[in-house]
Amino acid sequence: MSIDNQIQVVLIDDDPHLRQALCQTLDLAGLKVLPLGEAQGLTARLSRDWPGVVVSDIRMPGMDGLELLRELHAQDPELPVLLITGHGDVPLAVQAMRTGAYDFLEKPFASDALLDSVRRALALRRLVLDNRSLRLALSDRQQLSTRLVGHSPQMLRLREQIGALAATKADVLILGETGAGKEVVARALHDLSNRRTGPFVAINAGALAESVVESELFGHEPGAFTGAQKRRIGKFEFANGGTLFLDEIESMSLDVQVKLLRLLQERVVERLGGNQLIPLDIRIIAATKEDLRQAADQGRFRADLYYRLNVAPLRIPPLRERGEDALMLFQHFADEASTRHGLPMKELQPGQRALLLRHSWPGNVRELQNAAERFALGLELALDSTPDNPSTSVLTSTPGGLSEQVEQFEKSLIAAELARTHNSMRSLAEALGVPRKTLHDKLRKHGLNFADSSHSHADDE
Repeated sequence: MSIDNQIQVVLIDDDPHLRQALCQTLDLAGLKVLPLGEAQGLTARLSRDWPGVVVSDIRMPGMDGLELLRELHAQDPELPVLLITGHGDVPLAVQAMRTGAYDFLEKPFASDALLDSVRRALALRRLVLDNRSLRLALSDRQQLSTRLVGHSPQMLRLREQIGALAATKADVLILGETGAGKEVVARALHDLSNRRTGPFVAINAGALAESVVESELFGHEPGAFTGAQKRRIGKFEFANGGTLFLDEIESMSLDVQVKLLRLLQERVVERLGGNQLIPLDIRIIAATKEDLRQAADQGRFRADLYYRLNVAPLRIPPLRERGEDALMLFQHFADEASTRHGLPMKELQPGQRALLLRHSWPGNVRELQNAAERFALGLELALDSTPDNPSTSVLTSTPGGLSEQVEQFEKSLIAAELARTHNSMRSLAEALGVPRKTLHDKLRKHGLNFADSSHSHADDE
């Protein structure tokens, strides 16, 4: 059993009378003490961030104080360890201090000397842990900036929200379009939490067949159904002590939603065919691309489950709302791909940057990452047309000179407006701000034609 963080001093001495007297001294000073008669097994019971100090005699049967010091400092070199010594052990204690002991007290010593040393050690321990926490927070922010690239206000806000939620026990609902990076956010929440050493289990509910979803999530006992020959541990139970990420939660059946609601409320799981309630220490991160409130209103999603999940929602903005983040992400993924393939890194040219900024990225970050990979490989790529962005833009890794890039951008812009204005010459000329004669010349130069020539001629009259 681990030692509670409320314990400020672990006192180890094999002499029960001295141990009782020292424990009383510390108790009267208002310090919470755990007295032990031996050192064996102590290291395994202390977390690296335990906020107390250890006071130990040197001469003890089994593990002595010096061996304990070495073992504790192998786990945390900054943990204060005070040694109690007999007169003959002073040279040994001095040597121990040179190798990391905080202080030593030579028997017999005054109570005030013990209290003074312990209080100074506790103050040092608090300072060490505060500094460690600050370093970790800085590291976490840097890690988030690397994982969730972008300087747009939306991404700055998202990183702040992740930082605030990560250390809590709250379940989280992630909202975002396909390809926006929901699993990246879920992993960040896990890795920045106190559960980071526990398992991270990701499961896509939409990819599970209806016939196996309950067994996959909750597990089953032998004989629970035809073909269940042995016990199976479900994903929830497997994630015990860590985090379970449940993507596409909107695709779960209403029956499974009932069981999930019970699990969220009671933190227990019952395997199919079993009667035992298994307690869970687990954080649930759910994700959806749909409006669950609307789905609940339509009867496709349980309203009580929606309200239970919607306590701590995180919305991932689509890439089209993030402005120049698209350029940062594209260059980031292109550089990663170049390094992975052993190719020289390529910088985006002005014309290419303009094309990327104009694209609506219906596939979000996933689409952009694939495009960046092709760019790094030196392949010509087409950014697919969409209803919001009807042109098909072509981006190459060898764009040529400035004039060629300008020509390409002009062609792309005219093609987009041509589709948007539905082949209306009047509307096209007004949108681009050029005379119709000039527009006709540019259409011929770029090989662009009206889909319906009678429409355009009528428009000219």
